[in-house]
Amino acid sequence: MRKILEGLLFLSGDEGLSPQQLCETLEISEVSLEKNINQMMNEFLEEDHGIELVHFGGKYKFVTKEFIYPYAERLFSSNKIATLSAAALETLAIIAYKQPITRVEIEEIRGVGCDMMMRKLIARSLIKETGRSDAPGRPFLYEVTTEFMDSFKLESLKELPEIKEIKQESMQDLFSNEI
Repeated sequence: MRKILEGLLFLSGDEGLSPQQLCETLEISEVSLEKNINQMMNEFLEEDHGIELVHFGGKYKFVTKEFIYPYAERLFSSNKIATLSAAALETLAIIAYKQPITRVEIEEIRGVGCDMMMRKLIARSLIKETGRSDAPGRPFLYEVTTEFMDSFKLESLKELPEIKEIKQESMQDLFSNEI
């Protein structure tokens, strides 16, 4: 029972699992769950473990022990955070607002070729091919991925800011004022 409990808690990650979720999933009583959870908590408190089982906010989850912090800090600070160029951000914005969209349509909007940029964004898992257009040649259609959503901390594309349409004045209006 504890092995299954351990596996489920590991799979739940930072979200953790409530006692109710665990009881329903394992088909056990709250008394049985509490007995198993308490034994696991005591086992993970021993020094030979780098993690411990905690109960916060009505959820059980695994967290690293305090002595891991300096090592985790070194690990994550040594990985340089990848940044995106202005061209990459522009391409991502076009895809996010216009998806599904073809490479040719993106190039028409940007005014420059974007084949290499598209490959880089696919390699970073920020965009993906999602089928083919009915246009001649049946070009690939592109959309943003869940990694894109996670990277920009978005729950839905509706959270993107609205694009305000820029109305260009006609040439006549621009030059109607005499100098």
